[in-house]
Amino acid sequence: MPKQPEPPKPAPKSTNNTAQPAADTQPALRSLGQKTPASTPPSDSAQDSLLPPPDPPDTAPKPANSRAAAKAADDDNVEVVRKNVDEVNVTFTVTDKHGHFIKGLTKDQFNILDDKRPPAAVRGFSAEANLALRVGLLIDASNSVRDRFKFEQEAAVEFLSQIVRPKTDKAFVLGFDTTPEVTQPLTNSTEELSKGIRMIRPGGGTALFDALFYACRDILMKQKENAPVRRAIILLSDGDDNQSRVTREEAIEMAQRAEVVVYSISTNLAPNKDRGDKVMERIAEATGGRSFFPFKIQDVSNAFTDIQDELRSQYALAYKPSDFVADGHYRSIDIIAQNKKLRVRSRKGYFSPKQ
Repeated sequence: MPKQPEPPKPAPKSTNNTAQPAADTQPALRSLGQKTPASTPPSDSAQDSLLPPPDPPDTAPKPANSRAAAKAADDDNVEVVRKNVDEVNVTFTVTDKHGHFIKGLTKDQFNILDDKRPPAAVRGFSAEANLALRVGLLIDASNSVRDRFKFEQEAAVEFLSQIVRPKTDKAFVLGFDTTPEVTQPLTNSTEELSKGIRMIRPGGGTALFDALFYACRDILMKQKENAPVRRAIILLSDGDDNQSRVTREEAIEMAQRAEVVVYSISTNLAPNKDRGDKVMERIAEATGGRSFFPFKIQDVSNAFTDIQDELRSQYALAYKPSDFVADGHYRSIDIIAQNKKLRVRSRKGYFSPKQ
């Protein structure tokens, strides 16, 4: 028999020496940058886009101040309970009227209401000062922050070098403009984290919501843990999103599903809050975090210091709600200190799962 011709060999993949995200994150990273025309069916890679099927995001950019987003913003802070139908986990912070953190309180010093009713049982309460951290540093690398970018990088380097404990904590670095790029995957090495921060170069538009969505779904939610951890994202941006394929509320919901607290630091140095500042504020409040608005660039370092103090000064609560029905109903959460001079900050509620 005559020898059959061999099929053509596939072309080798191009390589370069620049830092790339971990191998398992590449498809999702590439899909963020793809723009599938509305008139053509999406490709396989486009189907692996930000939102899991069957509800992929629209390919057209969605403005942060759209009517749909504004309507969603009217809703109270929410989180979907998925792990245990009959258990709710909440992390909260207690301060005095001057904003100083109050530690050493017990569960008997709080009144807890779920859907306006006391819980059936409190299954856990602790001051989680030493809980292991999983921190994501998301740095806006768009052209709009170019003039103050270098200082923000150095402030971020100092923050991670102080907060990451090598034996228990891990952090990752993600820079974003039109697409997110993980310059340093999760690690406990402050040296590698510093390199990841300094590798980021400014340029391009701003896809803030895509970056937050990706960091929560494809990094923090996929990280398997053998013990409880506290997940937090520090978002450094001016909030002026103009490239994302998901909306602000979709990014917030993903952060809530991943049980991530977002701390936002605005890089807008204008004397008055603009639309981007309000976006940053909304994201932080919806996830139980805190927003910072430095008046001058040097105040960015102070914001990082405050975030570090807060992450070591929180309480963790687990309880079983009364009259719980898995029907998708929204249930509010109210944690009230018996000492009226103290203030409690946490998420405002959640949707029970549908059975």
